[in-house]
Amino acid sequence: MYPDNPHRAPAERAVEVHQPTPLTPAVLHPAPVVPVQPGHVPAVASVVLPDGRLVTGYAIDHARPEPVAAKPAVSRAAVNVALGGVGFLAVCGGLLLLTSFIAALTALITQLITLAAVIFGGWIAVQVFSARRHQGGNTFNIRKAVIKRNHFHG
Repeated sequence: MYPDNPHRAPAERAVEVHQPTPLTPAVLHPAPVVPVQPGHVPAVASVVLPDGRLVTGYAIDHARPEPVAAKPAVSRAAVNVALGGVGFLAVCGGLLLLTSFIAALTALITQLITLAAVIFGGWIAVQVFSARRHQGGNTFNIRKAVIKRNHFHG
């Protein structure tokens, strides 16, 4: 009743089989092999080795690199300007690093001085506050006698 209904039972669906169509292979015709003769026949060379053996073969010319084109000459003034610029940049970079190093060293010394002041100030504070706890004053031992605030105790 409804041909495009996907909920229909599988037995009711129409099955259509497609057969692939074979392609005819391309016919390859190999190119004819033609022997090529070299432009000239190289000379045969023979070499006698120190032990008396004779080696015969063709001499092979080594591949020679193409000559390098001559570079145009650079004027000395251009070289001097370039070297001067490189030197100037090196000096500027060195001065920048030196300035940074001096600033870092100054900050380190400032921090060390501050640390010493805090430690010394803390030590002084401990001395002052610990002296207030002893209400009796200073005690001196002189010849086994104890003198406390100008009073003699035997």
